[in-house]
Amino acid sequence: MMVMGEMQFRDRMPSEPFRSDDVKSHECPESAKEGKCMRLNTPWTSLDAESHAIMVSMYRAALGTLFLSSVAFPDLYQPLLTPLWQWLIRNPLYRLSTFETIWTVLLYAVIEVSMTIVFMRNPQWRFAVQQDTKEGDAARKPHGMRRPSRRWGEAVTYMTPLLLMDLTMIKKFADVPLTAMLESGNYHAAAAAIAANNTTTAYHHTFLVPTLHNMTMSSPLQTQRALPDLPPTSRRIALELATSFFLYDALFFLFHYSLHVIPVVKRWHAPHHRHAEIHPQITNQLHILERLGLVLLANFSLNIIKSHVFTRTLFVPIFVWLLVELHSGLDLPWGYDKILPKGWGGGARKHSLHHARGGGGYEPYFTWWDNLLEQAGQSPKEHVE
Repeated sequence: MMVMGEMQFRDRMPSEPFRSDDVKSHECPESAKEGKCMRLNTPWTSLDAESHAIMVSMYRAALGTLFLSSVAFPDLYQPLLTPLWQWLIRNPLYRLSTFETIWTVLLYAVIEVSMTIVFMRNPQWRFAVQQDTKEGDAARKPHGMRRPSRRWGEAVTYMTPLLLMDLTMIKKFADVPLTAMLESGNYHAAAAAIAANNTTTAYHHTFLVPTLHNMTMSSPLQTQRALPDLPPTSRRIALELATSFFLYDALFFLFHYSLHVIPVVKRWHAPHHRHAEIHPQITNQLHILERLGLVLLANFSLNIIKSHVFTRTLFVPIFVWLLVELHSGLDLPWGYDKILPKGWGGGARKHSLHHARGGGGYEPYFTWWDNLLEQAGQSPKEHVE
């Protein structure tokens, strides 16, 4: 695989821009192939520390106000949420069983392409450039970056297993009556029996155990999903989003750590580390089993707390944005790790370090579990081979 030189960053305040002495680069090992070793570039310095701090403070104040007001004053947002939800549940596209897969792929395409444009147009923000890059040529496309038109195979590989599950499994959401779920899955007789109070122990709905669609000639696939009639409150949305991201962060930390220490599954993760310079397209450079694990863990984190469908709809753009930002290779002025309280978010900087040396930075978003692992002295330092 392509070898990368280990990077060391000097500690700095999250709101401070990088300086040239913030980074030290080790010489690439002699075994590295020419042009395949990564060294650090001086990241962005166009914004001075004062203007940067103001920008971060504004984002932090706006997002903090939105979250706290959503929790404290749900009645303030209900006049917006109720008509919006009523429109969504009548929308044919939103009722499709495949909506979440379509929504995720669409958002990923928009966000990743946008971040790639930012990456190419702002080389001063890039953490690293390839070693064979000549002076003044830092904006050159990194090795391995491809045009969107050449990535249809990647899109098909990503969507196929998810669409297969969408079309064969009953969608189960909180606040949806069991009869509605069964009817959406073509179990009309069972739904009628339950409605007539002739309930049977053969049908118990759960959010954790999958149930196959009842495939018949008249209904071979699960094409519609049953949705709750009532909208969520802003308080419920805010708390469910916070809880689901906390759960996903912990679950993926364990999953990611296992990909680095268990020999049988380390080969799954190897493709994700095969690059010279980290860039937005690395986000989806995954083995199909790893990609599926990522999606299923996110789904489990939402299901285990019985989140509202609308919470799931809002979870996806935040989830995708943060994943792409982590792999952007950019010291973005609006990076989420700068907006969160100091020390809470790992951010692209920490994840770039993870891709450079292979150890640490297993959490996708936060830092708490990584810190505990480092204190226990159990963080592997080697690359995934």
